[in-house]
Amino acid sequence: MQSRSPDTPEQASDLFAYAVELRTLNRELNRSTQDFAHQHGLHSTDVHALALIMDPAPSSDGPVTPSHLKEQLGLTSGAITACLDRLQRSGHVSRVRDTTDRRVVHLVYEPEARALAREYFSPLAQATETARSQFTPEQLATIAAFLRALNAELAAVHETRA
Repeated sequence: MQSRSPDTPEQASDLFAYAVELRTLNRELNRSTQDFAHQHGLHSTDVHALALIMDPAPSSDGPVTPSHLKEQLGLTSGAITACLDRLQRSGHVSRVRDTTDRRVVHLVYEPEARALAREYFSPLAQATETARSQFTPEQLATIAAFLRALNAELAAVHETRA
């Protein structure tokens, strides 16, 4: 099947072509995520949790908490506890009590685990850099603006469904 990639100005307005490219990107990223999870005895949900711990939302106040993960991943408290237990047993995260309010637990991505993930995902980083090198700084700024806008729109859709 021929790709309907939006390479020309006429195709650039083709929503279907964007949907195909985004689904393809999602499949490729999921493949990397699932492989990493499998190699390290984790569930794919665990890897999604790690990503949220590593890259907290700009609006979050400090480190990620279990309740934030519960909200972002749409899981039950029990499922979040099981996920965090697996991540802690495998050395990926630690739970640290807040110094001012001991009821609050912060999730910390362990430096050794971060290095392990960095090494595993280095081919993804290299592929990203190779793709980025094909565009001008102005084009990259537009691409980044598009991705930010798309992420904001998708988050808004999620919020209306919650």
